[in-house]
Amino acid sequence: RGKEERHRVRMPRLRAVKEYKDKRKSMDGVERNIFKFKKGNEEKRKEMDKEEKLFRETFMYHREIRVLATATAQRSVPSQRRADLPLTAGERLEVIEAAQGHAVICRNARGRYGYVLVEDLNFR
Repeated sequence: RGKEERHRVRMPRLRAVKEYKDKRKSMDGVERNIFKFKKGNEEKRKEMDKEEKLFRETFMYHREIRVLATATAQRSVPSQRRADLPLTAGERLEVIEAAQGHAVICRNARGRYGYVLVEDLNFR
């Protein structure tokens, strides 16, 4: 062997890079919809805005909506009036305002508002 061959470093062939390039080329031909996620959020936001508008009209609530606490429903309770919020056991609720008596105004995960009795909530 000559001096040049002795100090020459052998580099392995990078086959993975070529495979990655081929895979990337095949992916470029596929059309992807990157706005699908945002469209779902837009629909959800519109529904939440509709529920908030209905809440403000029903309860004559003109202040800023602030969450005072979070609570969990202890048991399932069907709504008996339009202003009551139906509950399912284990559902997480956000307390908006402590109303008169034993009821508080809450919001559920779907954005619906209504009265809930304090006895039905667990504040831990």
